[in-house]
Amino acid sequence: MGDTTGQGKNTPTMPGPSLLRALRRGDLTALGINQLIGSGIFVLPATVAALVGQAASPLVWIVAAAINALIILCFAEAAGRFREAGGPYLYARSAFGPLAGFQVAWMIWLTRVSTQAAVANAFVLYLSYFWSGAAGGLVRMMVLTAVIGSLAGINFRGIRYGSWVVNLFTVGKLVPLTGFILLGFVHIDWQLFRGLSEPEWSGFGQAILLLMFAFGGFELVSLPAGEARSPRRDVPRALLTTLAVASLYYLLTQLVVVGTLPGLSESNTPLADAAARFLGPLAGMFMAVGALISITGTNAGTMLAGPRVTYALGERGQLPSLFSHIHSRFRTPDFSILIYSAVSLLLALTGTFVQMAAVSAVARLLVYVATCSAVPVLRQRQLGSTRDDEIFRVPGGWIIPLLAVAASAAVIVAADLFSLAAGGLALLLGAGIYFYQRGASGPS
Repeated sequence: MGDTTGQGKNTPTMPGPSLLRALRRGDLTALGINQLIGSGIFVLPATVAALVGQAASPLVWIVAAAINALIILCFAEAAGRFREAGGPYLYARSAFGPLAGFQVAWMIWLTRVSTQAAVANAFVLYLSYFWSGAAGGLVRMMVLTAVIGSLAGINFRGIRYGSWVVNLFTVGKLVPLTGFILLGFVHIDWQLFRGLSEPEWSGFGQAILLLMFAFGGFELVSLPAGEARSPRRDVPRALLTTLAVASLYYLLTQLVVVGTLPGLSESNTPLADAAARFLGPLAGMFMAVGALISITGTNAGTMLAGPRVTYALGERGQLPSLFSHIHSRFRTPDFSILIYSAVSLLLALTGTFVQMAAVSAVARLLVYVATCSAVPVLRQRQLGSTRDDEIFRVPGGWIIPLLAVAASAAVIVAADLFSLAAGGLALLLGAGIYFYQRGASGPS
């Protein structure tokens, strides 16, 4: 039997600074909501409507929420068994061994770093709505550097500063969305929902695939567990709260957009266009500003959680120990933050984040499959734990983990061949890095 508490032989014993346990349940919940309610809610309502039909599009959000509920329940149980940073990496490593753990961590890191670059560029695009010169040339480079560099600097100075920024932007993005929902609901034309029960099934699978990415990011809640005050208790509750809040906002937003914007599928900025239609042009500009706030918040949350992946790998000898270095004053994983932000900026400046996004599409789902598969194994190995009665347990035995694995696998199958090939190449590259480091430092 392996380590059953998330602590043991892999825990560092050398003296030195340790991560500061400063994150509360509210901080973790804000991180999760901030990641789930990102840029997708401002764009995908139109895309989903184009795929399945405007009237039927709310059904897709309900199905996607149900699939993600299965996955998040598995994450909640797995998270309740660990106190260290790493999240899905720790779950896969404990259940299936160091190679599986490394591959999961590698996929998480690739997903995060490409998302950081993509969302930073999305910020530039939305900024160009107000300032056309921001979209190209030297100005674009300066804006990207300022966005990524400032967020890296904030997180370098301390986890509390990073969490404050995430909390601020979480509130900032929910305010315009809440106003949009409350004010828009009274303007809904329910005649636009005729055909609700008749979706265009040919596009349903692709729409679910897109919304899996919209709901993605909740796994980041578990990554900074090593800096949470009570991770075994707070991380599972934060995950479940995140799903409930995000699902409610997604569904209500889609209902308002469908009911107030005829021709939804043709809009590039559906929320801004809908708000402008039922409240006037100033409301449209207000929603565009809300999109900028939302995108910045997503960038902040990704910057907080992403570097903790390589920190966890360095801490366990699966990357050079420099990645687990902790700043003596700020008590943050300084080297991991620097590397993460540098690669993100490089991808953002060169535009290669588009190719990396294809990798992240399958990579995220592979992480989900690994975590959901790990839950029954972790449960079996920890039956003798004296604290097992305090762990959140998914009801129904093996049923929900099996359903979650099947649902994730079905979404992977729906991916295009390029994304599948890119994900396979990423796995091969990860295996190469793992065996190289293992040869350099000995078995981990």
